[in-house]
Amino acid sequence: MAELDDLFHTDQYVGPERLTDLCFKLICENLDIISVKGRRGHRILRKGITFPSEICDKIIEYAQHSEATEDDDCFFSIFKNLTATRLKHVKISNCSLTDVSVNTLVNHKLYDLELTDCSNLTELCIEYINDNSENLHNLAFHGTSMVVPSSLNAADSSIDYYKRGYVFKTPSLRRLALGYVGIPASEYAILLKGLTHLTHLDLSNSFDINTFEFYYLVPNLVSLTLYNVKVNTDPKSFVRNICQLKNLRHLDISQSNYKHGQFDNPNKILCDLVNGLPQLVSLDIGGTNLAGRGVAERPIDTKIEDSNFGQLSDIPGLASRINKPLQFLGLYGTAHGACRRHDIPAKVVAGDANEDQILIAAHVCMDNKQELLQKVLSDLYHVFRYENCHRMDQALCTVLEAMEKHPAQKHIQISGSATLFYIVKMKEKGELVARMKRRIISTLLAGMSAHRDEETMMRNGCLALCQFRIPQDVMSNYEALVKVLLHSAKHSEPESFVQRIGIYLLNSLACQVEGKEKRLLGKLGCVKTMLELVEYRVESGIFDDVLEVAWSTMWNMTDETSVNCQRFLDEKGMALFLLCVKQYPHKEELLRNMMGLLGNVAEVEYLRIHLMQERYVTVFASLLRSNSDGIEVPYNAAGILAHMASDGLEAWTIEKPTRNEVLKYMVQAIESWDLNAERNINYRSFGPLLRLLDVYHTSPCQHWAAWALANLTKVYPFKYCALVVKEGGMEKLHTVIADPRPYERIKELANLVIENCYQYETHSDDVNVSHSALDPEYSLDG
Repeated sequence: MAELDDLFHTDQYVGPERLTDLCFKLICENLDIISVKGRRGHRILRKGITFPSEICDKIIEYAQHSEATEDDDCFFSIFKNLTATRLKHVKISNCSLTDVSVNTLVNHKLYDLELTDCSNLTELCIEYINDNSENLHNLAFHGTSMVVPSSLNAADSSIDYYKRGYVFKTPSLRRLALGYVGIPASEYAILLKGLTHLTHLDLSNSFDINTFEFYYLVPNLVSLTLYNVKVNTDPKSFVRNICQLKNLRHLDISQSNYKHGQFDNPNKILCDLVNGLPQLVSLDIGGTNLAGRGVAERPIDTKIEDSNFGQLSDIPGLASRINKPLQFLGLYGTAHGACRRHDIPAKVVAGDANEDQILIAAHVCMDNKQELLQKVLSDLYHVFRYENCHRMDQALCTVLEAMEKHPAQKHIQISGSATLFYIVKMKEKGELVARMKRRIISTLLAGMSAHRDEETMMRNGCLALCQFRIPQDVMSNYEALVKVLLHSAKHSEPESFVQRIGIYLLNSLACQVEGKEKRLLGKLGCVKTMLELVEYRVESGIFDDVLEVAWSTMWNMTDETSVNCQRFLDEKGMALFLLCVKQYPHKEELLRNMMGLLGNVAEVEYLRIHLMQERYVTVFASLLRSNSDGIEVPYNAAGILAHMASDGLEAWTIEKPTRNEVLKYMVQAIESWDLNAERNINYRSFGPLLRLLDVYHTSPCQHWAAWALANLTKVYPFKYCALVVKEGGMEKLHTVIADPRPYERIKELANLVIENCYQYETHSDDVNVSHSALDPEYSLDG
């Protein structure tokens, strides 16, 4: 095994992505580029396209990280054309493909085929493999990809394996992994018959191999993995049989089940095993008691002189390896804390004694030891939670790899997401490059999507995401994140922390984004979900921050997005508005958010007719006289009424309150506000305000717009003066001043806006000149 530093590579996430990676992602996210759909949905490669194996193998790899394989058999049909496509090395995980797709793949005469957690496969796929096995060197079925029947007896199986004399007819096979084999020990002879060229055999989690009496079938093994296989029933016979494999360099007999790892006379068993395998360099005895009790004992091996007793290993069974240490020794979960001992004859140790041991253990458990991996990740979490982590980059890669490889394992996702929170939180600002950020966010979202009803996972994921810049860092995963958060908002426990943090994130996602993303929020049901949250609280008499943030989210997502304003009206939002005003008449933040939202609705000309009802206008008019500390509520109320009045006298179709009364109250309210008041508002465009400057038939509309511009350019000149100039506001303001129709106060405010903008531009020019004078590049004297 390589040294720890060689196991983790973060340099692939530094710098821009390779062009080839981007191409593969684009193809897999848009399969119509290379294929068309047939009548039954199966994809057919477009005519004229030919791909070599290097491209085909990669397409399958990248497709598993996109939605391309949602209908797996339909996707893999792309590779039915053996002339135009070629496959050599295929690895597929967490996939619902069937035997039909396996047949399509193996027709390419593969060199490698690894299938992990593909639960729809049956023993029929073995037959397809046998028919196309001449090049096959590596075959693996991991996790729930269980293709070997529970019995190979003809009476219990559709195929008479004994009559034909084999199960696998793969003459070139070197590596075989079969997880969860459930056949009796006596049937391994037929299972492995003919596989004499095997060098690597993995029977992890298999039911019963007894004492490995079939060793003579695989005499050339250099690697044997028997993780979670019970071998302690007759350990002497097991050791004797294993030791016939004189070329064996790696042996794994680790356990996650404590009972299966307990041996009588463990020191003697381990000693005999190590001495009987002279080529052994890698040994995993994690979860067993084979490391002994950790107390000083006399040598077990009589070949070791008593004079060397003081130099003996703290693991008695490995005393013979003091001068020839193992390259790797797995001690994770061993009895009596073996990994914490001092004199261990191994260069690299997996355990839980320190950060390095934990990272090594994670590397060893990564692919096929899911039960142990979740424990290791929990240990890694505690390193970050309570200690100082010195290998943060390696830990980050470890956690991401574990979560990516095992998306369906809830506890792996929970532990991983908790650790990611601390890693991202501890990282210095700017230390995470863009590619690594995207990978972290994508991995978190995949876990949250797979376990979106698991409150702990959702809490961990949301807290980790809060460490990023929202929405800037999540734009490449915007839709996926919105879907997850909306589900959480709708289905998590009412008033729970998960619901609260999810809604805060949704509000952040609705803010500082353009129309495309705002429209997507509405399309995915954000307006409806927010209104449901409001309705629940109104009916339950609950006032909390979720109620306020739900209205704030709708305010943000309706900003200059008419389709979302329409959705708000269609979903009976105005009825809830009236209920909230009635139930919480003095909650200023709530009123501000609601009125801001309705201000967005009022900006949409064809929607204003829906606001022209006595019950609504009465509320708007009464809020003009709101005696709250700030001006936001009356300001937004005046804005709504200004837009409604801008449609002209004939558009005012209600009797009470009258149009003249409302306009009078508007002017009174506007003139009562402090022009220097600081605001809690963010304009991305002055289009709606500038349009009101053109409403010469109703001067109070101009009054509100001119006051707003005067206030904003005076209090926040650096933010809004340039916006006035950019959007043609100066010309409109000069036109207002020159026109005889607006009354004098409007012209005063217009003049103030112009003066604010001129002063800002002059100040900016002065600042630029002074900077140039200080810059050596522009120094006149060289």
